[in-house]
Amino acid sequence: MSRTSSPIAILLPPSEGKAEGGDTPKWRTSTGDFGKALGKYRSQIVIALEELGGGDTKLLGVGGKHLARAQEMNTSIAGAPTMAAHQRYTGVVWDHMSPSTMSAKVHTRATQSIIVFSGLLGLVGFDDQIPDYKLKMGASFAPIGKLSTWWREPLSKALNARLAGHHVIDLLPNEHRAAWTPTPDTYASLSSVTFVEKSGKIAGHDAKAAKGLLARYLLESTGSPHAALEDWEHQRFTLTY
Repeated sequence: MSRTSSPIAILLPPSEGKAEGGDTPKWRTSTGDFGKALGKYRSQIVIALEELGGGDTKLLGVGGKHLARAQEMNTSIAGAPTMAAHQRYTGVVWDHMSPSTMSAKVHTRATQSIIVFSGLLGLVGFDDQIPDYKLKMGASFAPIGKLSTWWREPLSKALNARLAGHHVIDLLPNEHRAAWTPTPDTYASLSSVTFVEKSGKIAGHDAKAAKGLLARYLLESTGSPHAALEDWEHQRFTLTY
């Protein structure tokens, strides 16, 4: 079976865990797939973080040496060394999607398909060069307010323009979904996926690994995204969408 004529878009969260360091080119707000559309908004967040000294324990959710490192990163974002998003993000979802083991064909499809929601950057492409940072989409700080609310209008405008005509697979947590107002009538289709325990209970943190495996499965599928969702099997979870 061949892939349907409409392209696929897979919406993913970033990760708390991130690889350290990076190389040139150094990061600018205009960097990446969505830099032109969202650069001025990124700049406002970068400036606000610098004025806060990178953030405190309440904002960042860490303390001690982890807080000190996060503050150092968050006050030196502009011009920071970068690496590709698929290398930077190292959390459970991304570990189980395993970008480093993708074939060239699947990597290309990931580059064309995966869009990441980020508290700092708004939207990120799979191969976008991004800095190290720590900032959740659910965070709130002056003068920005709650990031998911602050991002909603510019993020939705940029994303919905990109998603027109796509089969959209939404694998976002609610925290990130709150930053987006979909326009489904402009998409080929929209599937907002929820992972459900065999007991019928909505899955929480434990579904992160399964989310990464599903994203990889979708990228490797040669059929329609709907058929892929129907065919996907997991020993613990089922899907609703």
